[in-house]
Amino acid sequence: MGQVLFIVWRESVEALLVVGILNAWMNHNASGRAGKPYLWGGVALGLVIAVALAVALFAAGTLMAGAQDYFQTGMVFIASALIVQMVLWMREHGRTLKKELESGLSEKAASNNWWGVTILSALAIAREGSETVVFLYGSLAEAQGMELAKLGLAGLIGLALALLTFYLLQLGGKVLSWRLFFRVTEVMLLLLGASLFLNGVEKLISMDVLPTLVDPVWDSSALLDDTSPFGGLLASLTGYRAQPALMSLIAYALFWAGIWALFQWRNRRQAAA
Repeated sequence: MGQVLFIVWRESVEALLVVGILNAWMNHNASGRAGKPYLWGGVALGLVIAVALAVALFAAGTLMAGAQDYFQTGMVFIASALIVQMVLWMREHGRTLKKELESGLSEKAASNNWWGVTILSALAIAREGSETVVFLYGSLAEAQGMELAKLGLAGLIGLALALLTFYLLQLGGKVLSWRLFFRVTEVMLLLLGASLFLNGVEKLISMDVLPTLVDPVWDSSALLDDTSPFGGLLASLTGYRAQPALMSLIAYALFWAGIWALFQWRNRRQAAA
């Protein structure tokens, strides 16, 4: 449930950020009010695209019944990679996002052509919604009955928290700043990405594709059991294991080594630019 709540919360806030910037500009500029139907039409279109992707993914999983484990494992690795890509993208564009969006809106208002706003808002909603579907595919595909209902409730709570967070962020830093929000959630997202990557590796171990090497390397269940409520939440959000196999530890270390290398490459590229 923790993964579902966090992902829905974070992705919803990011979608609300883009739509909120567009809507606020239109509210404060008389020439922009004509574009509002195009904005909300784009939001609706984005939701339709995200739902269509969800249906397509679950249909594909059903059609690949013989290779469903491999399909779900592949989706877990894709979700982990998307999280890393999203963190890098926000680090690069987060500071200038508002200025870029408002500049584009000024051009659309001057030419009285609002179809670009429809496309932009649709892409923003579809992107965040699609990422949410991909991130949560593994959890939702394996859930049944009451577990599925709990995940649905967690999603609704995440959406409510996103609306509350967005409201607090709109207060202009008096309570919570965008910079602090993105820095904290970047760390949480990378930890979640590591957890998903580790889940994928452990699925490969369970399918005998990878060896465990040594299992377990240690046992910290007495301190914190990863099957307890808090331990399970920590495990789903960070990749904590009370009884890790050596292969799992190697995979976890390789993930963070890859993150370090990506950030070093990004810093060198920015310095050169």
